[in-house]
Amino acid sequence: MIGERAEDRTVLRIGGSDAHSFLKGLVTRDAGDGLTYSALLTPQGKYLADFFLLDRGDDVLLDVKIACAPVLAQRLSIYRLRADVVIEEAGLAVTRGLGDVPEGAYPDPRDASLGWRAYGEEGGEPTIDWDALRVAACVPETGVELVPNETYILEADFDRLSGVDHRKGCYVGQEVTARMKHKTELKKGFVTVKVDGAAPVGTEIVSDGKLAGTLYTQAGGTGIAYLRFDRAKGVMLAGDAQVTWPGTSV
Repeated sequence: MIGERAEDRTVLRIGGSDAHSFLKGLVTRDAGDGLTYSALLTPQGKYLADFFLLDRGDDVLLDVKIACAPVLAQRLSIYRLRADVVIEEAGLAVTRGLGDVPEGAYPDPRDASLGWRAYGEEGGEPTIDWDALRVAACVPETGVELVPNETYILEADFDRLSGVDHRKGCYVGQEVTARMKHKTELKKGFVTVKVDGAAPVGTEIVSDGKLAGTLYTQAGGTGIAYLRFDRAKGVMLAGDAQVTWPGTSV
């Protein structure tokens, strides 16, 4: 299998006779056919961690960013109670690539432009600019745009990224998420913006002297920004960079 290793990812194994029912009551989208994108939220509906799930029948693999894995495993263990559930390192490398999906690999469910992922032996040296692909598709990244205990997944467009199932049963944080989905209009969220210049990730965006949002990952004259929509007008400033949102007129 040709691909490159995802050096910042690890794989947890969720096993035991209660593994599937255990996850079903916790995460925003259940493991299903192929690869599933999902998340664990706080009871207040805020993001804790996002990950990919792969149902292998007897167990479920959980592909998560290495930096988040210890906290995620600890939180899952708290919810385990008396359930027959094993949470452990799977000992599998994450490989990803672009182009035709090789046998044994799975399309990235968030966006077709992000290629495929596979689990097993390590791939080759990383060469693909994944940040540029993410920016073009407006896909937020763990620990960059997605901030634990702060981000709301609907503002991060998890609907478009196939990261939440509003028809499934209860999961942690469902009540808040459902209320945001059905009873409110989103006033903030992640969008792709045009960037003239550059600014450090996390730079505040100012419009007419008012805070309008935050600029995050940038590539090729575009960037991912978290904007307050009612203030995101005209040419905005993020440090020394000029920012415009194509969703509004300049």
